[in-house]
This record gives sequence, structure tokens and C-alpha cells, in this order.
Amino acid sequence: MPITELADAEAELSGAVAAPDVQHLRQTLLWPLRLMPTHQPRHAQRGPWQVLRDLGDASPWREEIDEYTGASDRFHERHYNEFVSFLPYVQRFLYGDGRKGRAAGGANGGDSPMRVFRRSDVAAVRVVARPGTPPITLEVVHVDLYFFFDVDVVMLNVEVGADRLSLAQAHEVLYRFGRAYPGGWDAQGHALHCMSSVEWLAADGSVLAASDAQQREAFLSHVAEHRAPRLAAHWAWLMRPLVSDHSEEAGALRFRQIEYYRMPVMAYLALDDPRQLSRNDFIRLALVTGAAEPATTGGGPLPYADELVQDFEQRYCYDRFWVDAGAAPRTRYLCNGRALIVVGDAHADYFCCRDRGVLAQFRHQHFLLFVIAHFQKAALLMYSDRLVEALRMLDVNDVASVKRFKRAIRASFEGFLRFTHRYWFHEISEQAQVRALFQLCTTHLGLDPLYDEVKERIADMNTYLEADSLRRQANTVVRLTVVTLFGLIGTITTGFLGMNLLAEADAPLWRKLLWFGIVFGFTTWLTVYTMVKSKRLSDFIDALSDERNTLRDKFGVLARVWRPGSD
Repeated sequence: MPITELADAEAELSGAVAAPDVQHLRQTLLWPLRLMPTHQPRHAQRGPWQVLRDLGDASPWREEIDEYTGASDRFHERHYNEFVSFLPYVQRFLYGDGRKGRAAGGANGGDSPMRVFRRSDVAAVRVVARPGTPPITLEVVHVDLYFFFDVDVVMLNVEVGADRLSLAQAHEVLYRFGRAYPGGWDAQGHALHCMSSVEWLAADGSVLAASDAQQREAFLSHVAEHRAPRLAAHWAWLMRPLVSDHSEEAGALRFRQIEYYRMPVMAYLALDDPRQLSRNDFIRLALVTGAAEPATTGGGPLPYADELVQDFEQRYCYDRFWVDAGAAPRTRYLCNGRALIVVGDAHADYFCCRDRGVLAQFRHQHFLLFVIAHFQKAALLMYSDRLVEALRMLDVNDVASVKRFKRAIRASFEGFLRFTHRYWFHEISEQAQVRALFQLCTTHLGLDPLYDEVKERIADMNTYLEADSLRRQANTVVRLTVVTLFGLIGTITTGFLGMNLLAEADAPLWRKLLWFGIVFGFTTWLTVYTMVKSKRLSDFIDALSDERNTLRDKFGVLARVWRPGSD
């Protein structure tokens, strides 16, 4: 028997079958970030995309004129299929109201509330997963920034692709590429969980920017000084002219991390034969745990305890097309909320079709449902952060601080109402596949509990402000009532039957002015003094009107009006 056949026979007997190759990999990273307020004059405030657009040649980002508003020859059937997949209110969010709506004007001019900017100077990225492993060059399909009207959230979108990778290489790319900074370092000083090396490449192959994940001291000192993580150099370069809010760089647009440093990821894997993947392989793909050791199907242990993945198929898999029939047989969708993975047969034409097939759906319908879900989560976390910051900046002894706190809470309440009516969707499509994947994604992200929590917090703060306002109004009414009541005594006494205690009608002008000043000063002092003592005087009025109190008790309450520290 030949040696190769003998090896195959031994592998089959041992249950370890060589993992299938990945003929084509598409990976899409989506990084939600919070935009920080810019220091602009109130009369000249602009949206963040307007600030970026006005930078002109100083910025590599250019606003993307999409297929719906650009030339008609760019609009293809895959764009039409994308459009009709969504319900009308979601279509208005994604695409706006068209040319007629833009002509009508309005707050957003009828345009889509979602603005896209793209940079075209990055052609590829060269990555090294672990020290000593060969580099992998991924094609950069596009790099985009997504802005949203009236919500201070920006999302970085990076789509890369590669052909003819091993399954272990695909695992490592999915696991390590989308990390904003290292998770730590091993005893040898090598960065953990992220790529050992990342280099953005231009079209001519020159290096535009490289990672600095191995520079441990730079990351440690940044956290020690700023109490905030330092972005890896290649991600910081890619975002410019947007800069981290904790960076010392100057930038018109600044952002903060709003979620975990591991970016949400989508992946499309066209395999030689998906049926060769074991349950362990699917678990690793769905949970994006990295490659097993050894890199063979069934050869590595489960990444978690058996008890935690007993219901794996029910929780993470959409298996409507996981059958040996149909246009794209053996197609399986995996979702854990932060990752959406589609696995299929590279020999199925429909699975690989970029115009009508699964690849087109992955890059259009499925990408947009992923964007919507993560935008909703990022917006909710942004509103939660605003509440925390408003409370942290509150000083109850500072009147100006209290006023700023009230304005911040009311602005958050108003913004949350607009977010709810403009962007909060429970259903985005009537197509079974899109609806099921969106439901799977939002369930794992926990959007409904998060929405209820943020809504309750904002409502509680707004209710507190309303109650505090009513309390202040009630105190003012009490003080005015006390002043009026005690002033009424003197008014009736001196005004009874038009009585004038001093007949100065024919007196000289200087005497009239003198008496006027004396009476004015005394009356003002008495009014102010009554207001100062109005709280204690109101207690005396309450005691006086209570028939259960004795005369001694009532005079005792009156005596406390002038007793120091009796409040």
C-alpha cells in the first residue's frame, strides 16, 4: 500500500480527517465608537460628517455617493435585492426618501440618516498571527466610516478577503485581526490574542502603517496616566483625522471606545466540503475562539466545557439551508451576537455568486442587519455613558453645575425619544432568513433588556428633575404666601378707611422723598426678612391652624422662628 494511502487509512481509523481548505474568506469588522462633543460655537454647530467633509484634502476620507443617489449605471440587481429585503421604515433609515424627499428639504434634507465616508489609499493588509508563522496578505475590499444623524456614534467598517487559506489560518485571522489593542503579553513579551504584526499596504506594496503591539511599555504607561487603553498604532492611523479622546494629538473629531476592544466580526467561508467540519469546528467558528491544536477536524478539544455547549445548535445555528439540496446546499449560519459567520460549499455556484447568491446577501442584506443591531447597542451604551458623565460632573453646591446637569439630562431624554422613534426597530424584514438572523443577533446582544434599562434610567432622572422643579415651585409659593400673609396685616392696618398716619400731602418735596425712602427701606427689609424666615413662619402658621396644639405649643413654635439652628 502506498504511504499516502496508508496515512489516510490511519487517519480515518483514528477519526482525525484533514480539515478542508478555505477557498475564499471574507471578513468584515465593525467597530462602534462614541463621538465626543466638539468645541464649536453654538450658532455654527455642524454634524460630525460635515466636519470631516469640510477638512477636504487634509483628510483621506471622502463621502461615498451610494448606488441609490449616484449614477444609475452603478445600481445593480444585488442592490435592488438588498433594498426590497427591508420594511419601509427601515428603508427610510438606510436610504432616505430619494431625490423627491431631498428636494423637499427638512432637517436632514430627505437624505439617509446614515452617512458613509470611504478611504481608498489602503489596498491590502499583511498580518502575522504568531511569531514565526508565515505572513498572510489580505485584500482590503473597502474601509468605511458610518455616521448617523442625531446620534453621536461612528462605526468603522473594514472588509478584507483572501483565497486558498487553511482552516487554521482562517480561524487565526478571525480571532486575532479585529483587536483594537493587545489583551496582554506572555512571559516572552509577545502580545496575546491579537496579531503579532499588522501592516497596512498601499497599491504599490509600500507600508502605510504598522502595528506596535509588542511595545508593552507604551501601552502600560498610557493606561497608568490616562486610565484609558491606548489604541494600536495601525488602528489609530486608520482612523485619522479622528483621534482618541485620550490621545494628546489634536483633532477636530474625537472618539472614545464604547464597547469591548474586540470588534464585532462577520465572516464568509467557502470550503471545499463543509461536511468535513466537526461539531468542534463549528463551535470554534461560531464563538470565534481561534485555531485548535492540532489543526485537524476533531483533533482538538472543545474550547469550553461540554455542559456549556450542549444546546449549541439551538442557540447559535441557523440551519434552514444545512441540507444536501437547493441552490446552495450545505450552507450554515452561525451567530453569537458579536459574530455572524456563514459557511458553505465553494463548488456551489449560487453560494459564491456576488450578484444574486449567498456572497451578495452576506455583503448587503446580512451586513446591514448586523450594522443595525450593533448601531442600536452602541447608541444605547452612549446614552448610558452620558448619564454617568452628567452625574459625575454634578456638584449640588454649585448652581452652575446643577444647571448644566439639568440641561444634560433633558438633552439625553429628548435625544433618547428621537432615537426611539427614528432608529429603534424590533422587526426589519418579512423575509424569513433576514428576520431570523436579526432576531438571533439581537437576542444574543441583549438589546431589549438594555433598552429597557437605559429607558428606565433616563425616565428616573427626568422624573427626578420634574419632581425637583415642582418642589422648588411649591417652596416659592409657600414663601410668597407667608410674605403676603404678614404683609396683609400692615396693609389692612394702614389702609383702613384710607387712614394716613402722617399727613405729609402738603409737605415740601424733600420731606416727602425722605419719608418715601424710610418707608421703602423698612418695607424692603421687612419683606426680605420675612422671606428669610418664611420656612419657620410657615411652620408657625401650620401650628397655629392645628386645633390640637395648645396655646403654649403655638407660641413655642413662634419662638423657634428666632432661635438659632432650629431648622
